[in-house]
Amino acid sequence: MSPTRTAAFFDLDKTIIAKSSTLAFGKPFYEGGLLTRRAVLRSAYANFMFSISGADHDQLEKMRAYLTQMVTGWDVEVVRQAVAETLHSIIDPLVFEEAVTLIEQHQAAGRDVIIVSASGVEVVEPIGAMLGVDHVIATTLVAENGRYTGDVEFYAYGPHKATAMRALAEERGYDLAGSYAYSDSETDAPMLEAVGHPFAVNPDKALRKIAEDNDWPILVFARPVALRRRLGLDTRVGKAAAVTVVASAVGAVALTLVTRRKGRFTA
Repeated sequence: MSPTRTAAFFDLDKTIIAKSSTLAFGKPFYEGGLLTRRAVLRSAYANFMFSISGADHDQLEKMRAYLTQMVTGWDVEVVRQAVAETLHSIIDPLVFEEAVTLIEQHQAAGRDVIIVSASGVEVVEPIGAMLGVDHVIATTLVAENGRYTGDVEFYAYGPHKATAMRALAEERGYDLAGSYAYSDSETDAPMLEAVGHPFAVNPDKALRKIAEDNDWPILVFARPVALRRRLGLDTRVGKAAAVTVVASAVGAVALTLVTRRKGRFTA
């Protein structure tokens, strides 16, 4: 029997939110004692360059190497707390209204919504919980005794995104030919090619050419949304519910990272 369920896969950075999700947490990581002032300034500069020009394969590889080296020895619990305590103040103003609308439309049509991001799972999972998506595919770092080792178990980047999508589709019975995918970057071409309905969102120059050559629709997302107000989270009850959801999601991720056996994923 052929699969009948469909899904919508969304890249995170510059597709759902307007900047790098990982680098956006530079200030709270600094305040939590995880980063030096120099590292914060470097992250801010990298975020600025990312926001105005995107990032090609070599730049993303350098960023990955820098970030994995930077987090070696970090306390998983401190990261968890920093993300949970600052999630709404940092991410809320960055979410594109057009992305939220699309997520809602896909969910109304009965499709699962999945975020697929090269950022770490400890950042992506809480954002996914905030947005109410069904699942996330994200980079997984190795942790031992509550601290990151600097090893990468799974790098959700380039063709590895597509591989993970196919594995999830096999597990959950998604018909990828009837499914949707959205991304801004040429490095996500394999992700877009994995589904029957690919969309280029705010595409970089290389992805725009690929989209035009393949007649893929090109979307422009430009309107940040006050997500808490849109989702009713500016009320006392809404805020309490949001804190509970985010704390639960981050706690589950931290537990997974702490108990995960050491391994390495070579990109």
